[in-house]
Amino acid sequence: MAADTKTVPRKRVPAAERRDALIEAAVHHFAHGGLHGTKVSAIAADVGVAQPYVFSLFPTKRDLFLAAVGRCFEKIGAFFEAVGREYDHKGPAEPDDDKLKTIGHAYMGAIADNPHVLLLQLQAYAACGDDKEIQTFVRHEYAKLVELIREVSGIEDQEELDGFFQAGMWCNVAAALGVEDFSVCSGWVETALADEPAAGS
Repeated sequence: MAADTKTVPRKRVPAAERRDALIEAAVHHFAHGGLHGTKVSAIAADVGVAQPYVFSLFPTKRDLFLAAVGRCFEKIGAFFEAVGREYDHKGPAEPDDDKLKTIGHAYMGAIADNPHVLLLQLQAYAACGDDKEIQTFVRHEYAKLVELIREVSGIEDQEELDGFFQAGMWCNVAAALGVEDFSVCSGWVETALADEPAAGS
């Protein structure tokens, strides 16, 4: 006599939860493949849904890319706020650091531990080159970060804020190149020139 088996109904996952999972998966995929090199089917497979379902939530791949980029900037903003709160509670990690320097030093360490966030930033900037809609979106998200840092740090000096974001871009490029100290006097230039790339690379 055959054993009595009962079919366990699949738990229905709310669309909002699926949407969030798709954005998180998209952050990782777009970070490595960019807008044009990433397959939506791969993102769908990570979340366990069919590709048509993805397009029911995000009409185009660009929409999903923008959602991922937006999530990336949200993560950076949340990180800045968290470091700012910790500074208010514990004070500076180094005696001479103000809040802005503390946030900057923390960011330098964080991007090394979260390469997908760094890479997606670079992919977002690259995608701005031939897509005005993406350019407008990324510019808006970056402007929100500037305002957030102004609010969190309490610093109104324009040159100081400029210096913070210039240093942030400096950190991004250094991390992308695998250079710990990007200063020209640190020796990385001579090392890079000595390491001649293989032919055809």
